[in-house]
Amino acid sequence: MTKTSIYLIRHGECPGNKENRVRGRVDFPLNENGLTQAEALALAMRDKGMTYVYSSPLKRALTTAEAISRICGCGLSSDDSFSNIRLDPWEGRLKSEIAASEPELWKTWINDPESLVLDGAETLDQVMERSLAGLQKLIEKHKGETFAVVSHRGVLKPLLSGALGIAKPRFWRLHMDTGSYSLLTHDDVHGFCLMGLNCSDHLKGLPLVQEFE
Repeated sequence: MTKTSIYLIRHGECPGNKENRVRGRVDFPLNENGLTQAEALALAMRDKGMTYVYSSPLKRALTTAEAISRICGCGLSSDDSFSNIRLDPWEGRLKSEIAASEPELWKTWINDPESLVLDGAETLDQVMERSLAGLQKLIEKHKGETFAVVSHRGVLKPLLSGALGIAKPRFWRLHMDTGSYSLLTHDDVHGFCLMGLNCSDHLKGLPLVQEFE
């Protein structure tokens, strides 16, 4: 039985996290703490036998992935399958401002996020479908290996939920901090298995913005 190991990694902290904004496709870079988180994360990955790193093309993810690639000595590619959810009408805005100006839509996001539909935006189900399809392709390419995907909360949570068959509303049933990693394995007999979630021991002593909305 051939087992493939996939490290699902959330990028380091960026200004959008610190300011509690909706990020979406806004191309925030890592802030100073995010750069430190990325280096600590890369060091934690050093002994995992990583063969390749795939990343969202957005700067905050790509910079995190570059640190892993450099320290682990493995290849790196960007992959649009793992770019952040597109939330055009809300992107870059403070969450508190959206909650005040669009209370009914914000209530849907908090209580039943998979039902949220915004003009010009993706739904969480659409993100789940594209990211899971992208992951399946990588598993076929790297069967029996260990690789990483560096992405965003708005992608990794739907991706992991889809892989594990978590029922709706599923987005708030998982939590992933910036700079954390989760470990997913796959084999042809059992499918996906979650081996670790939101692992963050390597971030001890660093500031951490925990987001629950």
